Amino acid sequence: MPSGLAALLDDVATIAKLAAASVDDVGAAAGRAGMKAAGVVIDDTAVTPRYVTGLSPARELPIILKIARGSLFNKLVILLPAALLLAAFAPWAVTPLLMIGGAFLAYEATHKIWEKVSGHSHTAEELIDVSDPGELEDRQVKGAVRTDFILSAEIMAIALAEVEANSIGTQAGILAVVAIAITIGVYGVVGLIVKLDDIGLHLAERGPSFAQSFGRALVRGVPKLLAALAVIGTAAMLWVGGQILLHGLEDLNIAAAIPHFVHDASHSIAEGIGFAVPVWEWVLNALGGAVAGIVVGGVIVALLGLLPSRKAPEVEAGAH
Repeated sequence: MPSGLAALLDDVATIAKLAAASVDDVGAAAGRAGMKAAGVVIDDTAVTPRYVTGLSPARELPIILKIARGSLFNKLVILLPAALLLAAFAPWAVTPLLMIGGAFLAYEATHKIWEKVSGHSHTAEELIDVSDPGELEDRQVKGAVRTDFILSAEIMAIALAEVEANSIGTQAGILAVVAIAITIGVYGVVGLIVKLDDIGLHLAERGPSFAQSFGRALVRGVPKLLAALAVIGTAAMLWVGGQILLHGLEDLNIAAAIPHFVHDASHSIAEGIGFAVPVWEWVLNALGGAVAGIVVGGVIVALLGLLPSRKAPEVEAGAH
């Protein structure tokens, strides 16, 4: 009997170790997948604060909570099952879909740069006047969730490509962890960003002298932070989108000389610099990805610019 109990306890301990290892594997893989999606996450964090601009400060956090709920729905209810079906029945489609997403990121970033350079930075949605605050809030939330869906699809596709060698159950666990962690992280940071000016104002009015100085500096610094986030988000979209496209070309063995050239040139230049070689190699690879992104994005922007705009009359009507 004792030997039987000892054997049972040994089996339980073995199962516990396997379960712990499985959890560790899921956590580690989720961390790697999250890092791969970092550029998209940065852009998601940079984009979202604009959806609460111009709304009542009292409604900022409730609106962000609504957007976060919509984001979780996008990831867990729609995109996670779609990703698992894709992995089970059409794994060959992951790389082409990633490349389509990479091209979209490159287009979005290049379009933002073009708008900034050309001065045409207002969309039809921004030009339509909405007098009802409730309607405006609903419209902002829907717009944010729609944008989030596109970015979340790219995040889940990147994560899926990272874990496609695992079993379906493990893939589901990893993708769920990535979805929840990224949503909490992104919208937690977004909530903090949009309330920084309120925090600064509170400190400036009620805190001790040091806190008042810090609060005033915070209020002055928030617009600069938002502007910096916009730049970082655009750069991240270019670099991630371009890297996805380059890796896709290599995986599909289509024009593989291009990604090989970027990799070899980055390595050679980093070796020539002679110090912090891995850092320089990463920076140069990212720069090569950004160049590829702006080339592909520029082609798409140019092609779409040739199409007639159907929203112009609607914008004019809304503007008047």
